[in-house]
Amino acid sequence: MAGRRPSGDGNIRQKRKNLWEGRIVVGHKNDGTPIFRYVYGKTQKEALEKMHLRIEEYRGVELTEESNMTLADWLDKWMNEYMIFSIRPSTFESYTNMIENHIKPHLGDKQIAFITTAEIQKMYNYLKKYGRKRATEKHGTELADSMIRGIHMMLHEAMDAAVKERLIVKNPTNGTTIPKNNYPPMQILNEEQFKIFLEAIKSYPEWYDFFYTECTTGLRLGEICGLRWDDFDEQSGKIKISRSVTAKRGGGLTWGETKTETGKRTILLPPSTALILRRRKETAFGEWIFRNLYNPELPMAPSSAYNKLKVILKNAELPLIRFHDLRHTFATHSLISGVDAKTLSKILGHTNASFTLDTYTHVTTDMQQRASKIIGSFVDDFII
Repeated sequence: MAGRRPSGDGNIRQKRKNLWEGRIVVGHKNDGTPIFRYVYGKTQKEALEKMHLRIEEYRGVELTEESNMTLADWLDKWMNEYMIFSIRPSTFESYTNMIENHIKPHLGDKQIAFITTAEIQKMYNYLKKYGRKRATEKHGTELADSMIRGIHMMLHEAMDAAVKERLIVKNPTNGTTIPKNNYPPMQILNEEQFKIFLEAIKSYPEWYDFFYTECTTGLRLGEICGLRWDDFDEQSGKIKISRSVTAKRGGGLTWGETKTETGKRTILLPPSTALILRRRKETAFGEWIFRNLYNPELPMAPSSAYNKLKVILKNAELPLIRFHDLRHTFATHSLISGVDAKTLSKILGHTNASFTLDTYTHVTTDMQQRASKIIGSFVDDFII
């Protein structure tokens, strides 16, 4: 378009005594009208220095007209146009709650282009102290570290998308400080306890197949609840993991794709597990391998499995581990038994083998020590 001012173009003018204004072009509206950013100084030199810094900040940038939208408008657009078909329904619901209850009340009305790192940090700090509150309360109580991390990761992703869409120059969530991971410590059943558990589940015939399958595959709770008979190949003994069941807020169940893309996988079952599922299928009805106890047309409720695990552990006088610790138990004993990390990472649905090794350092450290002794004994005869 003729006369279109290039991005990065700037000029200085005196607004009034002791006030100089600098402005630069950072993009253009749909009709070609330039989008400006402004700086101010008490002297021409001060304003000029600020303008040159701003020119460097926006160098190579061509913002769009939508850069004037508020954070609330952008988050709504991001959720409904970018995320609605790319995340699980439960994740979508979780993101929506974070946006409506925690982000919009603090920064929702502010233009996305002018949100600073300091403002986001201030929001995180407030939410950490007072983020958990009822509608009738003026000030709430401390919000869990995991929730702050979840809000940050979601907002970081949304702001990254805003950068790609040329709404902002850089992601303002970069440089913020958030609480560190404080996951509960991993607990596993040792070899003797694991044998006791496998013996104990025989006393619960309606649950035996479920827990035996879990102990021999290490599936996530939502994954094993979401298995359908269509996922099981009787001939090859393989099973496909492609969905996860979660509880809906307010009650009920929902299911969707696995937590991550690498979570979609096909694994070869141990012969004993494949045999159990073949026998189970002979008397099965409905689509779910492990159906809901109260409504056979629905999948197993994760809460039912969790509660039954606690009962079994208590009655067997075993440590009251979490359900996820059965997964850790499976992985730990697999590594001890000689399963290599790359194979195990594929079974577990990890992103890569290095993540598996980092997660189970308590095992790999012992394995390295044993390897060191084996190598040492092999070369001892060559010491001079």
